[in-house]
Amino acid sequence: MAISAKDVMELRKQTDCGMMECKKALTQADGDFAKAIEILREQGLATATKKAGRIAAEGMVYAVSYPNCAVVVEVNAETDFVAKNDKFVEFTKDLAKVIADAAPADVDALMGCKMGEGTTVDEALKNLILVIKENIKVRRFARYDGHCAAYVHGGGTHGVIVKFDTTDDVAAKEGFVAFGKDIAMQIAAANPSYLNEAAVPASVIEKEKEIILAQMANDPKMAAKPEKVKEGIVMGKLGKYYEENCLLQQAFVKENKISVEKHVAEVAKQLGGKITVKAFTRFQTGEGIEKKEDDFA
Repeated sequence: MAISAKDVMELRKQTDCGMMECKKALTQADGDFAKAIEILREQGLATATKKAGRIAAEGMVYAVSYPNCAVVVEVNAETDFVAKNDKFVEFTKDLAKVIADAAPADVDALMGCKMGEGTTVDEALKNLILVIKENIKVRRFARYDGHCAAYVHGGGTHGVIVKFDTTDDVAAKEGFVAFGKDIAMQIAAANPSYLNEAAVPASVIEKEKEIILAQMANDPKMAAKPEKVKEGIVMGKLGKYYEENCLLQQAFVKENKISVEKHVAEVAKQLGGKITVKAFTRFQTGEGIEKKEDDFA
């Protein structure tokens, strides 16, 4: 009996199993969905569905740079214990290589990429769930082409990749790798929200101005000051906001008397060329995921 792609997709939706497993089960069951599900359950493949509802807020972030690109990826598990499992760590690192090589558009596309001989990422993930017996999810990733740097902090609690615009000659010089790592470490530690002042949305700036003006209005001493003085205070406080939230305006952590922007310019001069920080991505494990809290009282 011919098995349609639509049937395979429907069975996959019901069981959360891999495409190949679903096709094989439907073929074996002559297209009977109930029997196909039973076959998958007997093989232990459908057990991943039971785990899909569990909150996976632990895990690890892995960041790595290659000669032509850099990747940061987050894979989540239910417990911190599993995040330290060798098989889990190996899967996450192998996943980064798949992303580097295949350059998928998003997580859905990534799940269909090849990972090893004849295995997709989706199938490899299902197999890992069967072995570890926890819900595991590939949450997100970022990938940059070109000259990049990567840094992993705390054994996988934070991961950063940075993209630079520079020449091959400069990138090949001694000192560039260490420089790139320093910038990535800066991002991991200082957690900037934006690359520079120009990257801050106008709506954010207006909101900051509103907050500053409201603060002054609630302070009798400040409220009595002339408007021109107030404008100067607003600009000064906005400058402080940029220094705290914009990477290039932040104080360089290894030498806080200069900004990151000035440090980049100094290194570029030392290496005999130009270097521009173009973009960065910083992931922190589990950020934004509501974790389950057990109350045993």
